[in-house]
Amino acid sequence: MRRSCRFLGRWLARYLQGQARGPYPHLPADLGVLQRVLQPADVILVEGRQRISGAIKYLTQSTWSHAALYVGDAGGQDAEGRRCTLLESDTELGVHVFPMQELAGYHLRVCRPLGLSAEDTAQVVAYAMGRVGDRYDFKNIFDLMRYLLPTPPVPTPWRRRMLALGSGDPTRAICSTLIAQAFQSVGFPILPLITREAAGDSNCRDCLLEHYHIRHYSLFVPRDFDVSPYFQIIKPGLFQGDYHRLPWANEKTFVARDVA
Repeated sequence: MRRSCRFLGRWLARYLQGQARGPYPHLPADLGVLQRVLQPADVILVEGRQRISGAIKYLTQSTWSHAALYVGDAGGQDAEGRRCTLLESDTELGVHVFPMQELAGYHLRVCRPLGLSAEDTAQVVAYAMGRVGDRYDFKNIFDLMRYLLPTPPVPTPWRRRMLALGSGDPTRAICSTLIAQAFQSVGFPILPLITREAAGDSNCRDCLLEHYHIRHYSLFVPRDFDVSPYFQIIKPGLFQGDYHRLPWANEKTFVARDVA
């Protein structure tokens, strides 16, 4: 039975990681510019085009379906001699490093942790690199089957928690789980839960005390790095020229392209 589950799990993983049909609406990032601006511990958000991406974007109500961590020279080289500067986790390959060239053609965004010390940066990278080789447990078929529907019929309050359902092992389908663990290993906030209670000050009836709570790492999704106040947003290849000089097509060309 376990062997059958693993076989079916591997087949589902390959299927979900396959390219989805349909147009890709956004312009791809300039990898040359991206390479020049990246720093270790930067988080790269990806608008994926795999079959699994549609379900993740629907459940998280976000453009971003995937996240990778920039580890710089710590990733070494692949068999072809390319620098593996990025780390990710997916259902098919598990936790692995890969070269930046594999992000060619994708819409990307960089999230940079603000105020992260050099020591903590090194620890975040080291924690993530220490997980390289971890593989997805293919016995947990439910963890994969839930992504077969591009828009799973799940009520809004349950969507985030659906991403963490399945076995006791945190899902590695969304690599933001691993990245969140790496940042939490140094106490860096991503998107903490905040509770408020009355301060109990008789001179200030409206004063409140705020308490920060660590969100469980299995509940983090790629968009959390985008909306977090502790990360700076960097758009690689941000337009800085004269918009008057853009090579606009004429109206007939626009109509022809839309019809096509």
